Amino acid sequence: MLAELYKKALFEKKFDEQLLYLYGEKALEAQRKRYCRAIEHFIEIFGEKDVELISAPGRTEIGGNHTDHQHGRVVAAAVDMDILAVAARTEDFTIHLQSEGYPMNFVDLSDLEIHSEEINKSNSLLRGVCSRFQQLGRKIGGMEVYTTNNVLKGSGLSSSASFEVLAGSLLNYLYNQGEISPVEIAKTGQYAENVYFGKPSGLLDQSASAIGGFAAMDFKNPEEPEIERIDFDVERYGYSLGIIDTGGNHTDLTPDYAAVPQEMGNIARFFKKDVLRDVEESVFFSSIPKLRAEYGDRAVLRAIHFFQENQRAADLARYLKEGDFNAFLDTVNASGNSSFMYLQNTYSPTHPEEQGIPLALALCKGILDGKGACRVHGGGFAGAVQVYAPLEIISDFRQKAEAVFGEGAFHPLRVRPCGAYRLLSKN
Repeated sequence: MLAELYKKALFEKKFDEQLLYLYGEKALEAQRKRYCRAIEHFIEIFGEKDVELISAPGRTEIGGNHTDHQHGRVVAAAVDMDILAVAARTEDFTIHLQSEGYPMNFVDLSDLEIHSEEINKSNSLLRGVCSRFQQLGRKIGGMEVYTTNNVLKGSGLSSSASFEVLAGSLLNYLYNQGEISPVEIAKTGQYAENVYFGKPSGLLDQSASAIGGFAAMDFKNPEEPEIERIDFDVERYGYSLGIIDTGGNHTDLTPDYAAVPQEMGNIARFFKKDVLRDVEESVFFSSIPKLRAEYGDRAVLRAIHFFQENQRAADLARYLKEGDFNAFLDTVNASGNSSFMYLQNTYSPTHPEEQGIPLALALCKGILDGKGACRVHGGGFAGAVQVYAPLEIISDFRQKAEAVFGEGAFHPLRVRPCGAYRLLSKN
């Protein structure tokens, strides 16, 4: 459909049913305007063309903190913050991508080698996704793209994974008839992040963004992860799910993130295994004296976190399915305590003066006063905490949190029922 016709149909509320599905009633008018503005910017930059409107959501980790890279279990959910793209096919075998507020990105698809100067930059993700598609025998091609992004950066909502999933989804819908599965798109994004972007990561972020809804994921076989969607509404139990963005400094945290899978992997290799999921827990515990001597206490503690957190993720999924919300909240709190004490990812050891996450957790526990739950959100070291607060205190909670971390620091989250989504015309 021509871009102007999309805009006209949005203005006439012909896409309201789909926007309600993605964002909920409270956000309907704002999202309608957002989509129209994105189309206007696309036309200003690239001209009037046949376009597709595609979005990919951020994600929130419910449980399973740093278990995925050890082939463990995770519970996660897609959220209503997303990256929206207006995109058109081109014949020049080049990606022209204009992200709102940033310079234009150009990726020549005839050159899909790794570029060292692109490490930690979005071009590396585009090039990496295209390279992986080509390796897998999928079609790739040129496109002109305008994007607008409201996934909070540095908050653990994984804007990088949503960008990777968006890139894969653009290729999927523009060149592959939408036939590529969400799991394959997720794995393609992980490949781009690991190999081209230079950040070691598991498959959690990309899978949650690509699949959508609440999902229990088991990565025992990462090539074919077991994924179970769970129907669950936090507000039905009288609680609101949200995050507090502590505004931490994210400068060069890659070594902190990389040390977690490295240290867990060292413990696994002591037992001649690649990942901790393949290590017998009882054998691990009986070997702690030797492990301490060879790898140090932090690596041992992180392994303890893995074994216990892997079980907690399974428990969380069961409690959600059974509707046992009290047990669910208790387990979320236990997960947060383990991340703080054993995984040790609530602040960077190279910047001990910056401890926004521990401070937020301390404040949350005081405000909640034994109700609800809170934990570090996502990869950690800086960023956000996740909170389940009773609806009746949410206004007071927001006020007290933002008094410390600034106006707009608290963000309520709505779980999005789907992953990457293509807005479809009914004409």
